[in-house]
Amino acid sequence: MADRKKIVIVGGGTAGWLTACYLARTLMTASPQGVAITLVESADIGILGVGEGTFPTIRKTLRRIGIDEAELVRRCGATFKQGAKFAHWRHTPGVDRQPDHYLHSFQVANAPGGLDLLPYWLLGMEGDRNWDEVNTPQKRVADAGRAPKLASHDDYVGPLNYAFHFDAVALADLLRDTGVSLGVERLVDTVQDVQLAADGSIAGLATEANGTLVADLYVDCTGFRAALIGKALGVPYKSCRDVLFCDSALAIQLPYARPDSPIASYTISTAQEAGWTWDIGLETRRGIGHVYSSAHSGDDRAEAVLRAYCGKSADGLEVRKFRFEAGYRETNWVKNCVAIGLSSGFFEPLEATGIVFAEVAAVKLATLFPWGGDHAASARQFNAMMLKRYERARDFIKMHYNISERRDSDFWRDNIDPATTPDSLHELLDRWRHRPPDPIDIDPNVDIFAEASWHYVLYGMGYRTDLRAQAGTYRYHDEARAAFAEVQRQADYACRTLPTNRELVNCAHRGAFGPRA
Repeated sequence: MADRKKIVIVGGGTAGWLTACYLARTLMTASPQGVAITLVESADIGILGVGEGTFPTIRKTLRRIGIDEAELVRRCGATFKQGAKFAHWRHTPGVDRQPDHYLHSFQVANAPGGLDLLPYWLLGMEGDRNWDEVNTPQKRVADAGRAPKLASHDDYVGPLNYAFHFDAVALADLLRDTGVSLGVERLVDTVQDVQLAADGSIAGLATEANGTLVADLYVDCTGFRAALIGKALGVPYKSCRDVLFCDSALAIQLPYARPDSPIASYTISTAQEAGWTWDIGLETRRGIGHVYSSAHSGDDRAEAVLRAYCGKSADGLEVRKFRFEAGYRETNWVKNCVAIGLSSGFFEPLEATGIVFAEVAAVKLATLFPWGGDHAASARQFNAMMLKRYERARDFIKMHYNISERRDSDFWRDNIDPATTPDSLHELLDRWRHRPPDPIDIDPNVDIFAEASWHYVLYGMGYRTDLRAQAGTYRYHDEARAAFAEVQRQADYACRTLPTNRELVNCAHRGAFGPRA
């Protein structure tokens, strides 16, 4: 029998324990005698305790790991997220225009007969109504505070696509307990030194209490410290500050006025003079924060903006401050070390890419795990895919700022400067002047955001794709009208039958989801 493969993950938190759980479920379950996983986390290093959002992919990941959905809700204060609502991103507040907000919905249009409704909307069939209002029922459902499913639906299943909001510390604790139950060895210890071999690989980790840990593969989940990939191996971090200006965040936890207060069914992202605020509804509180550029706003002014958003109910509440630098490592797998989570890269909380990058990396690592001992081939493929994902996600986030019509501050004026926009984004926007984003523009192997996501943001921000030259090719006007009407009928039905977000959360406290709920 071949020697048992050993994996050491350094750093806990969401990224570390999610990776441990996924590798345990896929590698250890497939070959329990072939893999041993140890996670080392320090008792001295805390987790950022802010509310966090996720992608719909988290449902597949959590199901694969084996976490019960109702338990997730109960233990993590989790609520149901159906997308991100963007307010005041297009126009300066106070200007006499139509309400300035749109939903980046998780639902993808599925018109009867497979008819693509977007060209008919672009040609004006639905008048002044926004794209997010006419192509799926989800915006009306979410605006009404409804949940995406019934309690009688099975775990992670529902008629509308969804993800979660949750307490990040509580989720890390749940993942830790799950990982230990799956056979992951947990060591509460401090790595004092990373020992390198002659070829530049990691030879071992000298710990304070457990001696030297030796493994076939080391996973760096140490967050921004990047203790292995950065400090020990010297892999550089590529800053994106010239593209994405935000580098600071303030966060506050705001209790609800009443225990039965409504819970928003989406993240609310409101543009501000030098950044934006997030508003995430958890079960017992709202997690609210202000992300901003320190080059365009001082900390005192940023806190004033945050407190103005929160109102009087935030008086006397503590505000926590965070600093970060948008960027990523162009190489995340070097020799026998792989970076996952913040040690790999981070842009900003907009569009909740943090956890999904950890998900993606864990899944790819499980697929590319070097059973035969050849790290190089797996590393090349892993690095190429992660690099492309970071580049495309960077462009998607930048697009929110770049196509805005706001000109009320240096922050917004600097964001539309062509010099601050990657050539790759310029190219995409140029393609879409006369045709909408299409699957030929998107590679599902590397793109986190599908073409539907680009549609929601592009057209929610007022970007117009001019289809007049090809208008004659779209001949199914009656069918399109019927399909748009059917979307509204579905929205009417969903708003009548689906529970509120809080009602569904309450159901989780009474038992499991499923036909007997």
